[in-house]
Amino acid sequence: MTIAIIGATGRLGGLTVDALLERGTAPGDVLALGRNPERLAELGGRGLRTAAVDLDDVDGTAATLAGAEKLLLISLSTPGARLAQHGNAIEAARRAGVRHLVYTSILHAPTTPLALAADHKATEELATASGIPATFLRNGWYTENHLPDFGSAREHGVIANSAGPGRLATAPRADYAQAAAVVLTTPGHEGRAYELSGDTAWSFEEFAATAQEVLGTPVRYQELTPAQERDQLLSVGLDEATADFVVAINAGVREGALAATPGDLSRLIGRPTEPLAATLKSWT
Repeated sequence: MTIAIIGATGRLGGLTVDALLERGTAPGDVLALGRNPERLAELGGRGLRTAAVDLDDVDGTAATLAGAEKLLLISLSTPGARLAQHGNAIEAARRAGVRHLVYTSILHAPTTPLALAADHKATEELATASGIPATFLRNGWYTENHLPDFGSAREHGVIANSAGPGRLATAPRADYAQAAAVVLTTPGHEGRAYELSGDTAWSFEEFAATAQEVLGTPVRYQELTPAQERDQLLSVGLDEATADFVVAINAGVREGALAATPGDLSRLIGRPTEPLAATLKSWT
């Protein structure tokens, strides 16, 4: 059985490759697809089959996917510009005869207030319309997204943003990668959507307290207004679009968009998700 991964050269893709191999998948049964030639060469050196992929070329992508039974489509990284390429990948998979499509979506994609979910919701609809049996891995927030906050705690003793009392149920990428590997290597996941998140939701007050415990130095959380946060982000060199994106994400956090703890992730991987403190300790 060939498992193809579009996005294998990225961080989540690389961890998913690791998880597949740890679960006993033969390297030659994994087709790693991406755009980074150096990473593709590294994966090839581990015995994986590799190929560069151009998602603007549906025919070429379909030819590359020929013989693959399962496809993990890891969502591309540019909101607003990725939907067409997601659609091309799905159409290529349909033409190639892929039997099971797995897509990394976002937590509660059909209903979340997060603006960045629009591409994910539309991609899910394209996957369903394709007729390929599909599984949606609706990933919540990665704990690694807050490595800059931990850096600020270490350097300045302050974490400042507009998330306020909003809570986030995060887990490290490796936990999400293991869930993807389980879905790709065990039966019965077709037609299902999994709401994946950490077991425990935390606030930034709690993040600051955990960082203080890990670092052994004082750390506090400072709540900003959205306007104050935007000004702060612009002052450190972010462009307006990125600053607005961050402020919008934190508005979603305040509304509880990333706080759900349904337990799907820990059930899939067969153990609790890694606690926040353990992840922060790994960063010291």
